[in-house]
Amino acid sequence: MIHWIKTHGYLNSGADAKFISTLLTIVILFVLGRILMKVLTRGKDVRIQYNIRKTVAYTSFVIGFFIIGRIWFQGLQSLTTYLGLVSAGLAIALQVPLVNLAGWAFIMWRKPFSVGDRIQIGEHRGDVIDQRIFMFTLMEIGNWVEADQSTGRIIHIPNGKIFNEMLANYSRGFQYIWHEVPVLLTFESNWRKAKDILLSIAQHHTEALSTAAERKVRQAAKKFMIFYSKLTPTVYTTVKDSGVLLTVRILCEPRKRRGFEQAIWEDILDEFAKQDDIDFAYPTQRFYDSTVEGKTMAREKRDGSISSANRKGD
Repeated sequence: MIHWIKTHGYLNSGADAKFISTLLTIVILFVLGRILMKVLTRGKDVRIQYNIRKTVAYTSFVIGFFIIGRIWFQGLQSLTTYLGLVSAGLAIALQVPLVNLAGWAFIMWRKPFSVGDRIQIGEHRGDVIDQRIFMFTLMEIGNWVEADQSTGRIIHIPNGKIFNEMLANYSRGFQYIWHEVPVLLTFESNWRKAKDILLSIAQHHTEALSTAAERKVRQAAKKFMIFYSKLTPTVYTTVKDSGVLLTVRILCEPRKRRGFEQAIWEDILDEFAKQDDIDFAYPTQRFYDSTVEGKTMAREKRDGSISSANRKGD
């Protein structure tokens, strides 16, 4: 098209021709990209639409890069020479962006995460909502908000961080997390009965989840060295300074952790309210007299001491 315009005398062969040719290239690629996006995304779900838009945008950028390069560097017939000069200049002037570009290439190749995954990179946690050439974007979770819920903030993280920061993916591999609910009871409580109640509640909430988790583990074991001998819920017993600690350990989906914990706690409160011999422990102060409240031997020793004192007095 540009050649046809030149041959008909509408453009000179100088810089004005190159500027108009560049503008025309950008406009044509933009219009074609919009048409392709509308045609290819019609009737697709949100995730597929996002991937199509990104693919079209990246492809348009690469094509435009080479076309505009040939417009401005027509004297360099060797594409290798052209790319070599461009690469040398970029390596010197744009070191940090190049690292981010390499990070993007690594993310596209190895796919440590994708859009929609929940990840933690360094100190930042969130759901990946966008990926670009130089950065990716998280919808932040946690921070001042409890139980991994969204804060509403959007965090833009350079792709180069993938090379020097720890990355954790909540959504890949096993796809479930272990969650623990600590329940502290007084020493006087019937902790064995409480333990049975807690285990029954945990099993009720994870009955279907454990079956799905076993299937996910078998799938993940084909790619990762993931092995769990037991995926069913359990309750551990520990003694603390202020009481008996029963810890409920259960599987849950990362995005449902807070609602899951709430449902379990509501059942715990309902069930413990029906029991006269189970009480929650909380910070308080009391004086303990072993001769009055202690075990039988301590009380008998006290009674023996009183009897001896009385006989001496007689």
